[in-house]
Amino acid sequence: MVKSENHWSKAKESGTLLGMKSLLIIYRVFGRLGFRIILFPIMAYYYLVGRPAREASQQYLKLVKPYLEPEKANSLTSFKHFLMFGEIMLDKFLVWMGEISREDVIFETPTILARLDGQKEGGIIIVSHLGNAEVCNALGQQLPGIMLTVLVNTENAEKFNSLMKKVNDSSKIKLLQVTDISPATAMMLSDRIDNGEFIVIAGDRTPSNESQARVSNVQFLGRNAPMPQGAFILAGLLKCPVYVMFCLKKKATYHIYVELFSERLKFSRKERQQAITEVVQSYAARLEYYCKKAPLQWFNFFDFWENKTQKDEHRDSTTGS
Repeated sequence: MVKSENHWSKAKESGTLLGMKSLLIIYRVFGRLGFRIILFPIMAYYYLVGRPAREASQQYLKLVKPYLEPEKANSLTSFKHFLMFGEIMLDKFLVWMGEISREDVIFETPTILARLDGQKEGGIIIVSHLGNAEVCNALGQQLPGIMLTVLVNTENAEKFNSLMKKVNDSSKIKLLQVTDISPATAMMLSDRIDNGEFIVIAGDRTPSNESQARVSNVQFLGRNAPMPQGAFILAGLLKCPVYVMFCLKKKATYHIYVELFSERLKFSRKERQQAITEVVQSYAARLEYYCKKAPLQWFNFFDFWENKTQKDEHRDSTTGS
């Protein structure tokens, strides 16, 4: 895989801890309306100066629009995409502060939810940067017996995660920083699953260590895109059930969708890479399905799709030309 200077992990975290706290104060004093008024010029600034993010947003919307009804497609703009990101960012804080109640959340798959709550065995829950994964983490507050370990890469979001820990240091939800899954980490996660806990990991961002990246090139919104294998390789090693979870905002309510992705993932040595790629493709298809439901809520503001130049460079490097 070609090493890119535009990889998401190389982007510096925007804003400061003071700025984030200021927005929270604005919300507490003026409410949601006041927050939105302040948010507009802030996001307008980032929209104007953040050319890479703006172009990535435009590229994504261009790809998703053909799958939507014309009226819905024509209403989408990159600036609305940025505004939605700011709106969801506030909700991330509110979840951890305990200000989004059960009445604000609708669980669309109650049967799977009951399974999560009822069985003794834990598993892996794969989330994404679609919607608000923090609301998904609210499972720890909604289900009395569930325990979650959220795997995060905090290299480019230390300020945000620091504030999250301060506003709510929940004993049911643990944040675990990882860049690579070492044997020791895998053993620790295996023990937690054996104890009935669930490991939450994102499935739509390639590893930050590109020199050791394990990715599969799959079809996503009609284009070839690199998707990480890590969550699925980990699930195969841990021999546990795998779920996918998506949380979409509709007006003032969050809708959580949980699907059983696989009872067990098994990859034979002979056809391992092909089998992993097929699984990653299945995940990409589910992510695509939910992106079509809420197109402005997928927040990967970087060059996600493999472009022709990168493919040509990779081919030249492998052929020695």
